[in-house]
Amino acid sequence: MTPYLYTLTQLQQDITLHPEQWRPLVFTNGCFDLIHAGHVRYLQAAKALGRSLVVGLNSDLSVQTIKPQKPGQPPRPIVPEAQRAEVLASLKPVDGVVIFSQTTADDLIATLKPDIYVKGGDYTLETLPEAPIVQCYGGEVAFINIEVPSSTTALIQRILNG
Repeated sequence: MTPYLYTLTQLQQDITLHPEQWRPLVFTNGCFDLIHAGHVRYLQAAKALGRSLVVGLNSDLSVQTIKPQKPGQPPRPIVPEAQRAEVLASLKPVDGVVIFSQTTADDLIATLKPDIYVKGGDYTLETLPEAPIVQCYGGEVAFINIEVPSSTTALIQRILNG
């Protein structure tokens, strides 16, 4: 197991036992299927907002649910969850990765209560499903502008188009 890959229980216990190492805690989540420069810059900007950055990684099953197969494209995810988690955990800004099976990160957020919840600038408070739970306990929601306009879906399409 990768040293920075946690179960939710392990992560919650470590944060509780060592808050000085974790807080202020920044949290984000996503599929992170084919890691690209946009992901790396986003994670760097997220980490700069606090002491530690935890990434909630959608499991293979939840990726299949939120990103159904499109005609002419392979099923998602392209990279299995264990490999996606290993790559994410090895990135400098990332202090912890936890895999989750739901379609939203509500349960992770409710358990970890991050000080700052971060998503890309393509979201707003109104379109972000997790925003109410963060606001409920007094956390902050932050949006990071997308510096490199790239997406895994667009990368897959470019590969398929040759």
